[in-house]
Amino acid sequence: MKSFSLAKPVAGIIGVLALAGTISFAAAQQPRGERPQPRLTDLMQGAQVGHIKLWFAGKAGNWGLATYETRQLKARLEDAAQLYQSLPVNDITTMAKPLDAISAAIAAKDTRQFARAYDELTAGCNSCHQSAKLGFVSIRRPTANPFSDQEFEAGKK
Repeated sequence: MKSFSLAKPVAGIIGVLALAGTISFAAAQQPRGERPQPRLTDLMQGAQVGHIKLWFAGKAGNWGLATYETRQLKARLEDAAQLYQSLPVNDITTMAKPLDAISAAIAAKDTRQFARAYDELTAGCNSCHQSAKLGFVSIRRPTANPFSDQEFEAGKK
């Protein structure tokens, strides 16, 4: 008959409890409600992803997704303006007009108007990069969809 010992399970439980206590103590040391500030490059890369998805949604006439991506893009730009006060505010706030034009094109479900507004938004991105002396970051209409795992055609499952 095989003998049974609680030594290993008890030691494992004690180890887990000790680790949990350490994690709880560490969490208690973090100020409540404060999150680490995202880096500007992270916000801009997220904006670039949204910019790409916005193009493919509008091109496919998926106005629900285009609306969603427009809101996400606007929120990222607002976060950048609030968190990075050293940015030229003119550059960020001038993005409001192209974003409004995109929203109007989406509401009208007009793909030509959408394309014009999208190009205006893209020009605004590049203008901001130029004024920040980052002109080597040049954005354009995407030519290939890097999001092959997402359906951009409206209503398809």
